[in-house]
Amino acid sequence: MRSHPRPRLLAPLLLFPLIAGCFASGGDEGAKGGDGGSRLRVGLAFPPAENLSPYGADATLLSRLGVTEGLTALDANGSAAPALAESWRRDGDTAWEFTLRDATFQDGTDVTSAAVAGSLARASAAKPAPAALAGVTLTAKADGDRVLRVTTAAPDPVLPLRLSSPSLAILSEKAYDKKGQVDPVGNATGPFRISEVNGATSASLDRFDDYWGGRAQASGIDARFIADGTARANALRTGELDVAEAVPVAQAASLDEKSRRDTATTRTTSLLLNSSSGPFKDASLRAAARGALDTSVFAKDVYEGYADAGAGIYGPAVTWAEGKRQKPVGRAAAGKANGATVSLATYDNRPELPEVAQVVKQQLEKAGFTVKLTVREYSRLEGDALDGKFDAFVLARNTLVDTGDPVAVLASDYTCDGGYNIAQLCDKGVDAAVKKAEGIADTAQRQDAAMAAEARVLGSDAVVPLVHQRIITGVGTSVQGVVLDPYERTLVGTGTRR
Repeated sequence: MRSHPRPRLLAPLLLFPLIAGCFASGGDEGAKGGDGGSRLRVGLAFPPAENLSPYGADATLLSRLGVTEGLTALDANGSAAPALAESWRRDGDTAWEFTLRDATFQDGTDVTSAAVAGSLARASAAKPAPAALAGVTLTAKADGDRVLRVTTAAPDPVLPLRLSSPSLAILSEKAYDKKGQVDPVGNATGPFRISEVNGATSASLDRFDDYWGGRAQASGIDARFIADGTARANALRTGELDVAEAVPVAQAASLDEKSRRDTATTRTTSLLLNSSSGPFKDASLRAAARGALDTSVFAKDVYEGYADAGAGIYGPAVTWAEGKRQKPVGRAAAGKANGATVSLATYDNRPELPEVAQVVKQQLEKAGFTVKLTVREYSRLEGDALDGKFDAFVLARNTLVDTGDPVAVLASDYTCDGGYNIAQLCDKGVDAAVKKAEGIADTAQRQDAAMAAEARVLGSDAVVPLVHQRIITGVGTSVQGVVLDPYERTLVGTGTRR
């Protein structure tokens, strides 16, 4: 039985001052505010789903609000950048040394190499394992107060990228209890500290004045979890919110032009077909489903131009991918649907997805399938999706959010042992191509190998890319410094203020 990963779907690391210029912001930084500063009112699409565990769906929620951070971050080019580690070097094939910066946990204790080693050890032992550690066995040991030595069982040429994952956030010893539960409240390292969580409704955060990267300009954050996209847009328009993430495209025109930002992201909306059970276990029916879909209508009609037609697992925001893309390998000939009944599901936290699913349903039915559609809030679908209880699933997935490594998402989502394999794909050719790519250190060659593996995944017809999204963020006219991150890890940083 496959292990169940946790997804990284929240439109979702904090803005590190040293890389702040890498991403576009919602206004000029300007002069620092006074000692008090204003509180930011932020509307988020996804509520906490797993008690704020950094190993699950809440990891990017924590990073987007500036609560947690890892040893590294991602810069605008998708390379590893310093965060809690100010530098690192590789020592042989399987060992790395990270030099930590002088930093303090929100509980007042020092960030030491021993504390970091303990945090990574607990992430490595978590069940299920964080997606960033899929297929990786690592050991972290302190070498003095400021040097951390990380050893992997097999060579891992992208370990610094891997350690940028929100699911590998560094927390203090107090965050962990003997039962394996993790509590980041007051135990993280970011510029904002959670002070209160009101279930799935709201959360309050206060500025952490001892943040290593400098004092945040906002005194705190009042976060509201608003699953309905129209309600988020309305709250921004009426002045109840300063920032609203994931504004529906249908609501974009209702916002003043100065109050909306659209950002090309590494998020792709795809149709995943269950290849291990049900009608789509038959490769010819998967091919028939893929052939039934006219993907051009999604970008033009559903997303109203705020998207590009699906080209592959990686979209235009992954700038190197287009020139390296290969033709799908091993596609079966299309069979006939003959009224085959399929269960299709999606979630409504991202407001366009139900409409995407409706169009998919119509197109499949036109091709002779009988489709039963289920739409729920994401947290109520996740377990069933990971258990393979749906024949088809419409998913919006940021392909680089877990590690920044293009190979990692293939390993997680499309290999036999993948932790987030909603398509239930288990193909020897795909696994071999992904394994080959995982062992390559050279960046250009690794990209080539990733695209060769993508060609095999697409050839299986277990995934049909529909659109590559642009995310619309609503920003109040008085707000400056909102971070528009293509990886969706960052939203609020030290320079965000009103």
